[in-house]
Amino acid sequence: MNGFILASQSPRRKQLLAWADIEFDVLVSEAEEDFPAEMDVQDVPVYIAQKKAIAVQEKIKAEFPMHQGKWIIAADTIVVLENEIIGRPMDRADAITILQKLSGKTHRVITGVYLINDSESRNFSETTLVHFHPLTLSQIEYYVDQYQPYDKAGAYGIQDWIGVVGIQGIEGDFYNVMGLPVSKLLSYLPTTNTTTTTK
Repeated sequence: MNGFILASQSPRRKQLLAWADIEFDVLVSEAEEDFPAEMDVQDVPVYIAQKKAIAVQEKIKAEFPMHQGKWIIAADTIVVLENEIIGRPMDRADAITILQKLSGKTHRVITGVYLINDSESRNFSETTLVHFHPLTLSQIEYYVDQYQPYDKAGAYGIQDWIGVVGIQGIEGDFYNVMGLPVSKLLSYLPTTNTTTTTK
């Protein structure tokens, strides 16, 4: 099989697939990341990942026929605190408020993955528990100002400074918190390749 299509522009997901020596190209999904209000939070990431995968599949059929037949990998990651989904921060003040909510508490990070090609689809989700130390306002402001985590669900990246200073521990897959549970993903892929390309 001649590689995969990653339906994401996330630099973390690109990096994780590259580390796994998976050959892939990138086609960014333009799907809306909305979901039914009554949906169980556990199902939300797979639902959104499915929307992303189908949007890229349609883009391939319309614009990139050279990629037809390839498996598309789409993913979505959410942060859940006490059954509330916490998305990306809107601005500095929102990022600070989000991190104050997470401070000293345990939250869930759930990534949904949806795989599709011309004839088949597969999906799964992975959950990791993340335990935060109590954070001071000065720590939170320093992190937000230095790392500007505005593109990250929950307003933080575990691979950043805050992961070293602010996280007491995790239960589950570390890379899931980064945005892609690669080990589990590998068990769902039909084959893997050893040359990585990103476009």
